[in-house]
Amino acid sequence: MTDVFVAGALCLPEVLAQVLPSGLDRIETLPARLADHALVLADPAQHPCVRPLEGGEVDGLLLSGLNPEQIAALAFYAETFQQQPKILSVDTAAGTTSALCHLSDPPVGAEVISLAEWARHWSVVAMRMAGEVMAYHGRKPASEMTKSLFAMRIRASAWQAGQARPADPRWDLSRDVVVHAHKREYVNFFAMEEMDLQYRRFDGSLSPVINRGAAMGGSAAVLLPYDVTRDAVLLVEQFRAAIYIGGAANPWLWEPPAGLIDPGETPEDAARREAREEAGLEVAHLERVGGLYPSSGFISEYIHIFCGLTDFSAIEGGGGVPSEGEDIRSKVISFHELMEAVDSCTLEDMPLVTAALWLARHRDRLRAEFG
Repeated sequence: MTDVFVAGALCLPEVLAQVLPSGLDRIETLPARLADHALVLADPAQHPCVRPLEGGEVDGLLLSGLNPEQIAALAFYAETFQQQPKILSVDTAAGTTSALCHLSDPPVGAEVISLAEWARHWSVVAMRMAGEVMAYHGRKPASEMTKSLFAMRIRASAWQAGQARPADPRWDLSRDVVVHAHKREYVNFFAMEEMDLQYRRFDGSLSPVINRGAAMGGSAAVLLPYDVTRDAVLLVEQFRAAIYIGGAANPWLWEPPAGLIDPGETPEDAARREAREEAGLEVAHLERVGGLYPSSGFISEYIHIFCGLTDFSAIEGGGGVPSEGEDIRSKVISFHELMEAVDSCTLEDMPLVTAALWLARHRDRLRAEFG
């Protein structure tokens, strides 16, 4: 029977439980050390991986008593992160033994990390990613899952952020929502998940079991650029495949600069980055408009909306990121033109209309403070 040495995220109980959800109590687990190797951050998804490094040491776990299905599950997880199997000698308190290890081949100079420090920031994200990866074990090849890892990390980070937002004290999710089945049916840049569940009704009873699906996105940041001196805003126009697929006669939308929040990035940082990438603007001051679910009956995405004060005479670059398939143009319109577009219902982007109405309410204050 093959012993397996695991390191990195798999040393975290919450991650290992996602990869080996059954029979984990029957596995013997021993602290172990792998010499002449190091734990480094490697792409995709900045995941901790083991690579050869003379003089280095990696602390991990030696798993014994694994059945073939469990060994295959560990291999699928490792292969998703582009780690390859190799038999190596590892040291335990009982002596040296041979074990199956999974190694990465990151670029020279990849950052050597402390698992404890990495886990302090990323353990929850790693757990969520492991759950999504393993949902497709036996259904998709690991190489296909690899292509979705960065998007998985965005979704997992958004889930963590959602957990951190204030809960409503009237509800206890541990008893007021009962999940009977959780299915993951599609994964790519976005994902689809489905649940059979019950929820607590306002009369105190549980609802019948209902089936609901959700399009799983990340969290996004939206920034409406406003030039106080010119009393004008800047909008960007781009092709939107989603509404084209949905049948829109005009899939080119005017919007504020916007984009998904990268893992580890604050909403404010993401808003400034998107203004730079899409519109060529540096934002001097941010005003928070709000945090919203744009379509809570269908998509999990949470949007942070800002108004950003900037100078339209200093536009440098913009146009989006070509490697991300973006082709973006911009225009500057007066505040009055913006309000006319709102009143005539010619704007179709919800975050833009939301930000425009907020600006109408706060414009006088902004002009008094920053004009």
